[in-house]
Amino acid sequence: MSAASDTIQDAQTKRPKSYLDNGHTVASWLLTGDHKRIAMLYLISVSIFFLVGGIAAGMIRAELVMPRGVFLENDSYNKVFTIHGVVMIFFFLIPAIPAVLGNFLIPLMIGARDLAFPRLNLLSWYVYMLGGTFGILAMLFGGVDTGWTFYTPYSSLYSNSQVGLTITGGFMAGLSSIFTGINFIATIHKMRAPGMTWFRLPLYVWSHYATSIIMILGTPVIAITIALVAVERVFRIGIFSPELGGDPVLFQHLFWFYSHPAVYIMILPAMGVISELIAAFSRRAVFGYHFVAFSSLAIAGLGFLVWGHHMFVSGQSMYQGVVFSLLSFLVAIPSAIKVFNWTATIYKGSVRLQTPMIYALGFMGLFVIGGLTGLYLSSMGTDIHLHDTYFVVAHFHYVMVGGTIMGYLGGIHYWWPKMTGRMYPDRWGKLSATLVFIGFNLTFMPQFVVGYMGMPRRYHLYYLQPEFQIYHIMSTLGSSVLGLGYLMPVIYLVWSLKYGKVAPANPWGAKGLEWETSSPPPTENFLEKPIVTRPAYDYDAEADEAEFEKLVAEGDPRAYAEVGD
Repeated sequence: MSAASDTIQDAQTKRPKSYLDNGHTVASWLLTGDHKRIAMLYLISVSIFFLVGGIAAGMIRAELVMPRGVFLENDSYNKVFTIHGVVMIFFFLIPAIPAVLGNFLIPLMIGARDLAFPRLNLLSWYVYMLGGTFGILAMLFGGVDTGWTFYTPYSSLYSNSQVGLTITGGFMAGLSSIFTGINFIATIHKMRAPGMTWFRLPLYVWSHYATSIIMILGTPVIAITIALVAVERVFRIGIFSPELGGDPVLFQHLFWFYSHPAVYIMILPAMGVISELIAAFSRRAVFGYHFVAFSSLAIAGLGFLVWGHHMFVSGQSMYQGVVFSLLSFLVAIPSAIKVFNWTATIYKGSVRLQTPMIYALGFMGLFVIGGLTGLYLSSMGTDIHLHDTYFVVAHFHYVMVGGTIMGYLGGIHYWWPKMTGRMYPDRWGKLSATLVFIGFNLTFMPQFVVGYMGMPRRYHLYYLQPEFQIYHIMSTLGSSVLGLGYLMPVIYLVWSLKYGKVAPANPWGAKGLEWETSSPPPTENFLEKPIVTRPAYDYDAEADEAEFEKLVAEGDPRAYAEVGD
């Protein structure tokens, strides 16, 4: 098609050329500096890794149906659950929302043309893919059997599996997240549109700002830690292994100093997504905007102070345990603020139960269960009984999978029309969201019970206690429903790329600068530089204006009284 016919077609559709039209070659994508295209590259990449991690999860659930196992040997099972943990955490959960939705939306939400460092943004994707390649190579060359935590001295001295390749991949993934965090902070500080003050920022941007702080401060710690594991493994220099004069508990301190804040790298962006969804589909400004914004910063700060609750049975003193226990209860407060304020926003709101809102409500239900069970694990008395059991597995998945993935899918469904310019079938979206919620509870609720009964995690043979079997059968059946719920969006979202209805600029009637440009946006994001004059989530003002116009149309004298005021 000629350039002239392109112009005619754009004029006929009355839609400017989008970022998707700015070159169709492979090179135009792989060498792009456009934050929106880089976000789409991340979307494809994290989806592939989610598939890999999901297949490993399915193998785990199938193996646990029988007390004596089904098809995996001991070493094979160890490698499968390690693959599941490494891929899901380092290559999906941590990068998913920041790298996909954060990359795409932050410049649009603050009225910027792009991120502050476009080349660094592209480099972050290449480094991420390099890390993922190392992880895949480790799997192809025999896998790794240490568990995703790489506890020493097993990982540094004794394991004969592909520890080196795996930790190199993790190191690369961490470097990529540092690049992303630097880019987000610089962009939010320096590239906001005129009138976009700090307290006019969407709460989604606040959550990514807090997440970026954790990325920059916490990720170097884990990078140094796994580098020290490599040094001890290759050069036999005593750092963590007692045989060489090292301290294995030191590794746990360094690992969890990063890995507990990493929980908030996963969940804070999801919380930002939920704030946007609750406001848009309740048609109300988020209740207590300032409290919700500052609670993100509070979570980021307090998250660095609670790593010791992972180590109640490691030999640390009782007094340390008391301090870490109290701090762990304290960090629950800003999380509770968010949930209560979302509930207050929904209260008396004009709620519309479209697909993104169902995901948001599902997030709230699952996150509350995950958060409350976290308080059991923050208490020394109960944690000693529940430590390293399936209760911990269930708690972790309720927060990370029930929280992060519900937020991620809710955000994908909410901004899909903006990203692609196409609508998806809402009925199928509602069905998939419902299946995900039901399947998730069927999968992980039985694990709370079997964990309380004493089933250790990472074990696949439990023939001495066959009473555990019924709970594993229930969990595996639930995982089948959950897997179907995850598969359905892949089908109908891909279908919508060709057959979906053309999306308007603002299909939801939502507030925010991203909805004031075309769907999909042009390469430069905005044809004219936006100027912000109203606070975020200005739905009340919209309602007041509509009510005023209605009074005027009806000739009601109250309209003129309002004008006088």
